[in-house]
Amino acid sequence: MKEVLVIHYSQTGQLTTILNNVVAKLDSEKINVSFYEIVPDPLFEFPWEKEKFYDAFPETFLQIPSKFNPPKSEILDKKYDLVLFGYQVWFLTPSIPINSFLKSDFAKRLLKDTPVVTLVTCRNMWIQAQEKMKRLLSNVSANLVGHIALVDRHINHISVITIAHWMFSGRKDRYLGIFPKPGISDNDIASAEKFALPIERAILANDFTDLQENLLRLDAVRINPFLVRTDERGNVLFSKWANLIIKKGKPGSAKRLKWIALFKYYLLFAIWVIAPIVFVVFLLTYLPMTSKRNSERKYYSSVSLKEN
Repeated sequence: MKEVLVIHYSQTGQLTTILNNVVAKLDSEKINVSFYEIVPDPLFEFPWEKEKFYDAFPETFLQIPSKFNPPKSEILDKKYDLVLFGYQVWFLTPSIPINSFLKSDFAKRLLKDTPVVTLVTCRNMWIQAQEKMKRLLSNVSANLVGHIALVDRHINHISVITIAHWMFSGRKDRYLGIFPKPGISDNDIASAEKFALPIERAILANDFTDLQENLLRLDAVRINPFLVRTDERGNVLFSKWANLIIKKGKPGSAKRLKWIALFKYYLLFAIWVIAPIVFVVFLLTYLPMTSKRNSERKYYSSVSLKEN
């Protein structure tokens, strides 16, 4: 019997549903599936209070770990043939619970020399978050063998409006009755089961060499060159803001919240003003950057990790 462990953290339950859809199609007579949900301590409430959401930015982006409930002994005592690792993106970075687990001794114990498939769900920008995941997994000697990225397929500014509605109201419905539903489409959630077959074949053969190529044939990853640029630029600017705000006090302190308020307005300005300018520059340099785009598409679709 092969052993698979599903590790994840999901605030809304959307990611949990997707992971369940994938593993439900694995052959239960040959593959045993265990689950470990990372539970932060204290919990991050959903829906978010706006102030708390923005106040989580510095610790998220700087990847500062916090407390969480550890895996039970029955999870820790097994050796797994594959780990399916599901995560969310917060502020262009894996969420605080994910960072916290991957920087713990529990991660070293569970993931060392173990094949891992990552599955990310997010609004649209996941490229640099996945690069951070690759480094975190490398630091615990995990073997990344596959990656799946499921995103909101609506255009950037539409998805900004709908995801904010979902985050702050807790309702995954059509905002004002006219906008599309936020998050991953119902069709993409249901069809995630298609990824089970190549994963199952790789587990049973104990050969993950071609797994990512087989996942890509099923549309596991789509690379948007414009969002690659936006993600890169956003990380540069977020680094400056995070390192500034973290020095202003602990979460919730009055001095810090003043800077958080400025960051919130900057973020709105970046989305609605800077991002369109970046898009224009992207279009103007489209042809000269063809070779670089093709190279980036190949790399970011892979499970490879560039050396720093």
